[in-house]
Amino acid sequence: MLALFKGAGEFGSAAARRLYLMGFQVVMTELPQPLCIRRKVSFAECVFTGATEVDSIQAQRATSLERVEEILAQGMIAVIVDPDSTTGRHLQPTVVVDSRMLKEPTNSQLDQAPVVIGLGPGHIAGETVHAVIETNRGHNLGRVIYQGTAEPNTGVPAPVRGNTTARVLRAPAAGPFEGIREIGDHVEVGEIVGSVASQPVIAQISGIVRGLLHSGVQVESGTKLGDIDPRDVREFCLTISDKANAIAGGVAEACFWLLRQLKTGPQIAQINTEGMKIKSV
Repeated sequence: MLALFKGAGEFGSAAARRLYLMGFQVVMTELPQPLCIRRKVSFAECVFTGATEVDSIQAQRATSLERVEEILAQGMIAVIVDPDSTTGRHLQPTVVVDSRMLKEPTNSQLDQAPVVIGLGPGHIAGETVHAVIETNRGHNLGRVIYQGTAEPNTGVPAPVRGNTTARVLRAPAAGPFEGIREIGDHVEVGEIVGSVASQPVIAQISGIVRGLLHSGVQVESGTKLGDIDPRDVREFCLTISDKANAIAGGVAEACFWLLRQLKTGPQIAQINTEGMKIKSV
């Protein structure tokens, strides 16, 4: 079975790795300049480097559909630059996962595959996708929603040792980003991490650079450029996070539950306060 992921950032990559380990072939589409900061754990890095590895799973960039097939035959994940995700029309995937984290309402994708899953806000289970995965931290993180939507985007990063917005690096202006420090570097308050249009990007807290945009990527003012982790543990920069793993588990659950329904007959899975209930229709 083939799974097509729209977006190869942190959360999509964690889910893609999970499905790959479960036996799926995986193809991921990306932008020409991905706005991905957690590059050490994102298959989107293939766009810049040609090949990458996330938690022992290898991926390569494909420049054509023929190359996609070659990479899959070699037992790797294929990443292709395809902003409109037209690749899916040629590959006819069994599963489509929209992991772009757009956080805005999306059009229906139900006709794109037998199983379509969306991550986070912007998707409506039962209308635009078959299932939505909750991406907001809290009790419901990773929960599968078969009817309705995920929690709305708060716009506030989750606190790490009491730090929220201060740990996020944002563009002070529009222009190309140039990194001075690297992922895994320790920085102190006031240190320059990079620049945009000759304006410095300054660390607001001390810690380790956990994520950082690739140098040369064009950004708008306010774009998220990176984040600093006050826990200062380098391993956290190089491995999939607890949040991403929870989301990956939700994708795997939704994928196999919905595929099971295709084999056993039309049913709707509903989540309510009492848990999952199955209702034949």
